[in-house]
Amino acid sequence: MAERDFGEFYAGNYGRLVIQVYAVTGNLADAEDAVQEAFARASVRWGRVGGYNSPEGWVRRVALNLAFTGLRRTRRLLEVLRRAPAPPVPPLPADSLALVEALKALPLGFRQVLVLHYLADLPVERVAGELGIAVGTVKSRLSRGPGGAGQAAGRRRGGGRKWPAMSCASGSRRWKPTCCHWSSPPPSA
Repeated sequence: MAERDFGEFYAGNYGRLVIQVYAVTGNLADAEDAVQEAFARASVRWGRVGGYNSPEGWVRRVALNLAFTGLRRTRRLLEVLRRAPAPPVPPLPADSLALVEALKALPLGFRQVLVLHYLADLPVERVAGELGIAVGTVKSRLSRGPGGAGQAAGRRRGGGRKWPAMSCASGSRRWKPTCCHWSSPPPSA
């Protein structure tokens, strides 16, 4: 892809990636910093990264790594921002903020799997590849649903805690979020 294509890639993916990393980290400033740094790194490697099947996946993986290693802005970030100012992050609806708060209670591994599968809409195999974990691990974390994930975080199902609304797709035993509104947990599958 050409230099001009990087600008389009950046503008088209920046906001979505900030929201995804924010959903994992729970800190909007850290998410913005990590995504900006990841785009800065992609820009200096754009000849190679732009040729990948999923440049967005590469930037997301780098951003998630950066979000948890404490790396912040560098000279490369300033170079990218001079090329193209950061597009505005779309405002987050209140129900999305509530979902991020609920995700904070889960262990990092669960948050990453849930965000990549449901928010980024990635298939199980791609989630496994991006996180460097086995497909079975991804399936296990997804199949536990909100009750299992909550128990992994030390929460009890009957203790007055609420989980995101979930539904079971017809003919399927896989629970998936229907929206970000809160309700009582689904029946055990």
